Amino acid sequence: MPTTAPTAHALGDVTASDSTLRRFLHGLPGVDAVGLEARAASLGTRSIKTTAKAYAIDLAISMVDLTTLEGADTPGKVRALGAKAVRPDPTDRTSPSTAAVCVYPDMVATAKEAVAGSSVKVASVATAFPAGRAALAVKLADVRDAVAAGADEIDMVIDRGAFLAGNYMKVHDEIVAVKEASGAARLKVIFETGELSTYDNIRRASWLGMLAGADFIKTSTGKVAVNATPANTLLMLEAVRDFRAQTGIQVGVKPAGGIRTSKDAVKFLVIVNETAGEDWLDNHWFRFGASSLLNDLLMQRQKLATGRYSGPDYVTVD
Repeated sequence: MPTTAPTAHALGDVTASDSTLRRFLHGLPGVDAVGLEARAASLGTRSIKTTAKAYAIDLAISMVDLTTLEGADTPGKVRALGAKAVRPDPTDRTSPSTAAVCVYPDMVATAKEAVAGSSVKVASVATAFPAGRAALAVKLADVRDAVAAGADEIDMVIDRGAFLAGNYMKVHDEIVAVKEASGAARLKVIFETGELSTYDNIRRASWLGMLAGADFIKTSTGKVAVNATPANTLLMLEAVRDFRAQTGIQVGVKPAGGIRTSKDAVKFLVIVNETAGEDWLDNHWFRFGASSLLNDLLMQRQKLATGRYSGPDYVTVD
């Protein structure tokens, strides 16, 4: 299912005006929903040998953005999360660290201190997460606060109301402005795919985010009923693959919400490998937005190493 745009002119021209952007996005091939879901389901049945499974589990651990985004978050909880991200299994130094911890802007400084001296990044949700219902000035202030506190990555939400109303240039320009406000921090653009209603909209949002300068495109906030699925992640992986083929620019993908088991994570890694290719099998280009997933990955890792499951106290409760 190709996602290559049916236009011959340079991609830079498509954002010249609202009409050219609309024409480009609505000129993308329509998504065959049945075919997409069948392909995703088929890839999810692939079996993996024990040695490859051990590699996949460690790779998945290294791709986790360990996340806490609750109103009841405390500095103590964030410090504990940071310690877990740096050393997920305190009894086994061979366990990789996670890619990042993801917190609200007011917890960035605490998280930064907790992971100091490690490879773990600090990501922060911003732009009036999760609804994104705020004036642009407020959204940009949110981003600047997070960056000033030390955020390495910014996870922004798009204005789904504007997108669904067809005001694509407004969404594009907000992403551009947030990208500028993020400075050196990498920008992940969250679509909230569960609210976009159709696969065609997810494809359009993927291209829109990439045209505006996203470093990552991300499925969801984890705060709605439908979050990351194999099908919507497959669709986004097709988009980044084809975007790189046209522009030479590589963009990452982050499924978030609802990925809770090692089995789920391995299925997603198979989809990455078979759709975008090995270049995306790295935490610089693929992440899991999750909280409970890490615990199951650690349990399965210990099972492969010892042949038995650990007791209930083996991993910390998030």
